[in-house]
Amino acid sequence: MAELPSIPEFYRNKNVFITGGSGFIGKVLIEKLLRSCPDIQGVILLMRDKKRRSFDERLHSITDSPLFAPLKSQQPEALSKIKVVNGDVTKIGLGLSPEDRQFLVDSVHVVFHGAASVRFDDALTDAVLLNTRGTRELVELALEMRNLEVLVHISTTYCHTDQKVVEEKLYPPHADWAKTIRIAEELDRHDLNLLTHKYIQPLPNTYTFTKSLAEHVVNDLCEGKVPAVVFRPSVVVSSMSEPIPGWIDNFNGPVGLMVAMGKGIVRTMYSDPDISADYVPVDIIVKCMITASWIQATKRSQRLTPSFYNGSNNDIKPATGGQLQEMGKILCDKVPFNDILWYPHSEITKCYYNYFIKMIFFHFIPALVVDGLLRLIGTKPMLLRIQRRIYGANMALQYFCLNRWTFINEKTMGLRKLLLPSDVDAFSFTEDVEPFQFFLSATLGGRRYLLKEGDDTLDRAKRHSSRMWVASKLCNFLWDLALFWFIFVKIDIISVMTNMYGRWYLYFAE
Repeated sequence: MAELPSIPEFYRNKNVFITGGSGFIGKVLIEKLLRSCPDIQGVILLMRDKKRRSFDERLHSITDSPLFAPLKSQQPEALSKIKVVNGDVTKIGLGLSPEDRQFLVDSVHVVFHGAASVRFDDALTDAVLLNTRGTRELVELALEMRNLEVLVHISTTYCHTDQKVVEEKLYPPHADWAKTIRIAEELDRHDLNLLTHKYIQPLPNTYTFTKSLAEHVVNDLCEGKVPAVVFRPSVVVSSMSEPIPGWIDNFNGPVGLMVAMGKGIVRTMYSDPDISADYVPVDIIVKCMITASWIQATKRSQRLTPSFYNGSNNDIKPATGGQLQEMGKILCDKVPFNDILWYPHSEITKCYYNYFIKMIFFHFIPALVVDGLLRLIGTKPMLLRIQRRIYGANMALQYFCLNRWTFINEKTMGLRKLLLPSDVDAFSFTEDVEPFQFFLSATLGGRRYLLKEGDDTLDRAKRHSSRMWVASKLCNFLWDLALFWFIFVKIDIISVMTNMYGRWYLYFAE
């Protein structure tokens, strides 16, 4: 048996085609390939044409991120390897020109398909055309590629929520993907909206439904023809270490929630505090995907049968929602944010009525007051709009926040054992990072990369946080005092109780 090449050797002189390269995982994937596989020939990105911004401007918006700073300092010439082709995953043939399609057919060796809509409330028509038909169009292009060695499709662990234990395998389809695509293409959008809830059962939304169908597209079209990997990340969060700790570019997931809580915007959450939060750092996900692509392309047995991997943190330093909440309180003291609206404090409840009442008093009413003050000083109001988005996001996520799943990750964890000794430093990962240390780094990252707050402002933020702590304690004291006065002074509670007792006595005496 021939000795396997290392991962950088496998990627040497190869072109990698990536869809979804402007997304969170996509950016980290591009950076990692360029940095750890320095002899890669090129990274080709599929991008939609946008009238307001050229491809160069959009590419610079990706590479100007702090994420690429280490690469620029170590290998500044590497960025010249990124190329862009004009295309759209929602269109037939990916919207490629004949020339671009032929270029991809002739030159691509590895494909990573990550383009997808992650919105839970997309109309079924839109979700099918992007997530399911887009995958079909991508795979059909891949089947034409003359030099293709492996295709990696990025799915999600949550596309099989009808299974309480999700293993690393293909599950039976919830519908025929080919018929579903035809329905989305031909049926009136309004009519399909009316049928959506029934059609996607037992899955909770159009995102999970269309992503589950996309797995079958890959399996049915690739089996026996192209080495393929279906990789299912769970909740993807800040980077753990590479290329910089704590890097993140979106407010989704537990890190975004901690930022909102730290700003004093989120005071209550609708969730089960006893359910473990399944989160995975983005750099770990990318390492696993690259390793899985290498294994699938180079192994000799059953290489044309698609492999399935769950990118979850099952049994790896788990933390419940309640533990993350308590952790967040400590972190907000340790790493406070600038100009917080109120001293951070939040509660998790799985009682909707309790949550809704707290939303009214702790979120919406304060937002109306703050927006009113902003209007008075001539500033555009924004807090009520933010609170409405937070409420909408919590409602969209309630199914996932109130239910429990186990995502088996044995094959994914086993990838470390398959690495060659020369690849361990660049592509292995550790289980030893404690959740608190990770989220401390993630909170600092949220400060730096989401809120653009420099580390030099940390002392000022701590002083402001201390003042807000005093203000919150004072307000709580005044509230308790007002409540005491209303009950025991304003209301003659003794005569009220005597009155009630007299009425009850007369009622029963009669």
